[in-house]
Amino acid sequence: MDPLPGLIGFSRALAASGLRVNIHRNRTFLASIEHVDLADPQQLYWAGRASLCAEPDDFSVYDRVFSSWFGVSRLSAPPVDLHEQPHRSNLAALTSEHAEQQEGTENALQTAAQDIEVLRHRDLAELSTTERAHLETLLTVLDTRPPRRRSNRLRPNRRGELDPGLTLRRMLATGGEPAHLAYRNKRQKPRRVVLLIDVSGSMSAYSDALLRFAHVLTRAAPASTETFTFGTRLTRVSRALRVRDPELALAAAGHAVPDWAGGTRIGEAIQLFCDRWGQRGMARRAVLVVFSDGWERGDCAQLGEQMTRLSRLAHRVFWVNPYSGRDGYQPVQSGIAVALPHVHALLAGHSLYTLELLLKKVRDA
Repeated sequence: MDPLPGLIGFSRALAASGLRVNIHRNRTFLASIEHVDLADPQQLYWAGRASLCAEPDDFSVYDRVFSSWFGVSRLSAPPVDLHEQPHRSNLAALTSEHAEQQEGTENALQTAAQDIEVLRHRDLAELSTTERAHLETLLTVLDTRPPRRRSNRLRPNRRGELDPGLTLRRMLATGGEPAHLAYRNKRQKPRRVVLLIDVSGSMSAYSDALLRFAHVLTRAAPASTETFTFGTRLTRVSRALRVRDPELALAAAGHAVPDWAGGTRIGEAIQLFCDRWGQRGMARRAVLVVFSDGWERGDCAQLGEQMTRLSRLAHRVFWVNPYSGRDGYQPVQSGIAVALPHVHALLAGHSLYTLELLLKKVRDA
């Protein structure tokens, strides 16, 4: 059995058994196992129990699923100190048969952790069919929280500026005495994220993975995420990517895009976006991410003008070039050279790890 999806599959098995395992608990679980010895079932048991269980009533279900999934009986020892150096427990009470079973579990968990770490740094264009299937599973546990911004509307708050209207209304109930002061403040709301994905021939090795990445972001924040594809034409695929099933979503997007693996006219696509959507409000105060290798077949002067226009509309503009993650890369492509002065950062985005860095950049914006 391939051990790579074992850890994420375990959390899904818990959810299927009735535990309230959400994406935040999954992220906590994956973060916690980086500080324990995966070869030790005891440390894995307590790391999962501390991060995936919401209340004491969940412990019995967790014990049953853990025993069934990893083939290890419930470990009743107290939690280990995760700050100590990881060590291996011999579990002297085990019989020789159980010891062999434990050894097999240790090897499987070690292999799973190593394979996951290798896959996170692999180039998306070089993945096999099996690795792409595993990548889809890992994409679902990315930290997809959208960036936040302060709304212009004021709401009642425990701190902030004094709310004179509400304070006066409260004074009516106390005979005119300002016994309870009311405050108001600007609330936080998701900042819009706009993705422009190049689906031309030179980006065909990355287009599928980037659209799956866009699907995960869209499903996490459908109201504040917009996705467009461009090659020789600009196509809005936001509605298609809101479908829950990733295969159905990508199939719908594929039917909507008429210019797969064609040429690239980045300047014309960005101008159309600014004229039809960006200038009318979609790009205003938004974080805009362009996924492209920068090979421009159109007018580079037009691309420079539209990137200047886009940088004035958007809150932040990031350019993601998957080929920039390769050794010896230089930003000499015509489109990259023209666009670089107008973007806030040039990022790689050629692996799962670099996509995680991109999400952090977007969140920090």
